[in-house]
Amino acid sequence: MAGKTRISDVAAAAHVSLGTVSNVLNRPDLVSVNTRERVIAVIQELGFVRNESARQLRAGSSRAIGLVVIDAGNPFFADVARGVEEAVEEAGGVVLLGNSAGKQVRERRYLELFEEQRVRGVLIAPLSDTEPSLGALTRLGIPVVFLDRHVEDPEHSSVSVDDVTGGRIAAAHLMERGHQRVAFVGGPSNLRQVSERRQGAEAIVEETGGASLLAISTRGLTVAAGRQAAEDLVMMASGVRPTAVFAANDLVAIGLLQGLSAHGLRVPGDVAIVGYDDIEFAAAAAVPLSSVRQPRDELGRRGAELLYEELAALESGQPVEHQHIRFQPELIVRLSSA
Repeated sequence: MAGKTRISDVAAAAHVSLGTVSNVLNRPDLVSVNTRERVIAVIQELGFVRNESARQLRAGSSRAIGLVVIDAGNPFFADVARGVEEAVEEAGGVVLLGNSAGKQVRERRYLELFEEQRVRGVLIAPLSDTEPSLGALTRLGIPVVFLDRHVEDPEHSSVSVDDVTGGRIAAAHLMERGHQRVAFVGGPSNLRQVSERRQGAEAIVEETGGASLLAISTRGLTVAAGRQAAEDLVMMASGVRPTAVFAANDLVAIGLLQGLSAHGLRVPGDVAIVGYDDIEFAAAAAVPLSSVRQPRDELGRRGAELLYEELAALESGQPVEHQHIRFQPELIVRLSSA
């Protein structure tokens, strides 16, 4: 019977009005102790579960914060989501997680769902430079904060990492180790994070001179994509093959490490590797990976904090101050590039 019991069933069994049951659920201080205890006992006996979505729609808002990430299976976004969840929980809210899985149609569906659920606010790591349709959310007074994406938008706040600088320090590290043939591996190129990391690497190679950067595009930022890129590298003649690789993220770097090792190439003896994100698996890889560290948890936490700051301003009738926060990445050197 759990989940099917109606509030009228509770009222009948407890011999009280519908309004009394509603008060027990929403304003228990208005109900006498004896009546409250009787209604609660019936609720537990019948297994009544109130329709929270309907209640929220009637109230016009909810405790929920919507979060959309590009790839929930990527440990980077899992850590970002954890930071969001910790901040939201401290504020008394809950998180509704949507995984766009690299598909704009899914991204759009989640935004529509959050609109229907009247969430208090939305955090989104968008797929492309073309901002998703946020007009409906804005009209409903639902603030939106961009995660892992720097936007020059006066209507929305953002929290991101300086990926151009991240690309620069990764390539500079490899060149300081004496590598003149460097490859950048990652994709798709329409992801701003990928394009900015490549842009930073290209800039430092051009400024330094004497080195070359080969770009190898992948369909995604996965271990499988890294293994496929390793196959491309293995097919190159030893005098042409890059001696170092800067991978667009750690999953690609791990795939490269697996693929190169399977073909008998040593890391870092034959090919040095630097990844990006510094996920937990980077240090735990068979050859511990050098990686550009992002403050993953802090990125999510700060995004949620900005969202609540905007909510506080909206609810108090104060003007909203949109902020754009950029963290600086840090290179963590391990055996894969030593």
